[in-house]
Amino acid sequence: MHLILFSALCSVLVAVVLKLAPRFRLDVAQLVTWNYLAATALCAWLLKPSLAGLSHPDAPWAALLGLAVVLPSLFLVLAASVRTAGIVRTDVAQRLSLLLSLLAAFTLFGETADATRMVGLALGLVAVVGIVARPRQDATIAAPGGTGMGLLLVVWVGFAVVDVMLKRIALAGTPSLAALQVAFAIAFVLMLGWQAVRHWRGQVKLDLRNFGAGLLLGLLNFGNIVFYVRAHQAFPDNPSVVFAAMNIGVVVLGTLVGVFAFGEKTSLWNRAAIVLAVVAIAVIAFAPRA
Repeated sequence: MHLILFSALCSVLVAVVLKLAPRFRLDVAQLVTWNYLAATALCAWLLKPSLAGLSHPDAPWAALLGLAVVLPSLFLVLAASVRTAGIVRTDVAQRLSLLLSLLAAFTLFGETADATRMVGLALGLVAVVGIVARPRQDATIAAPGGTGMGLLLVVWVGFAVVDVMLKRIALAGTPSLAALQVAFAIAFVLMLGWQAVRHWRGQVKLDLRNFGAGLLLGLLNFGNIVFYVRAHQAFPDNPSVVFAAMNIGVVVLGTLVGVFAFGEKTSLWNRAAIVLAVVAIAVIAFAPRA
């Protein structure tokens, strides 16, 4: 189970790096750019996904390009959410995106909506309401107009969109790891072009501090992926255990880090929602499959 722990730890440390970036005057857009350089190289080196299917005339290049745009965009939103809404609520919102993925499975991919998973879905939706509720004395939400709530909702929806996109790409014949390899590479090129424009306009200066921090972010981001993949390979007959342990682990670790390391405030509604989120994830993960 150490692989699941490492995966969850990497996921939470990604949020920690994004949380600390403003404190160390790091440019998040540059960090996200170099993150994709590291993720692209590590994915090719360690996972070695086969890209043979992409030479086929029906390869889903339009969908892959869309994924390459959505991934860095969502990363930037995630960074903003961590800064304004905090690690605790952002991590829970990210993990509860499985509810929308489950709805997509029922409506778009023809899975059976069994009673147990519907109960988990209902509990999770109640948890979402509690998570986006703004703590009255939360100093981390400085932006007016409920910006923290809006970012949390974008994180919740965005990660589900990525999941649906990966499933559609897989149905077109491209495995998820190959899709991620290509999307990482395209995302890096697109983000690098944007940073070049920003540098040329004098908006930012490209420097080694952002480069090094971005590579660290990419190492953690990829570590989350590779340890999760290895965990599934280590427990091929228990995918629900891996899924539940990973998601619940992120919720628990994110809560501990957010509250004790960064002093994030949570309301009674937030705390109840975290418990509901853990229960919902467990119910969905261990629901019997037809």
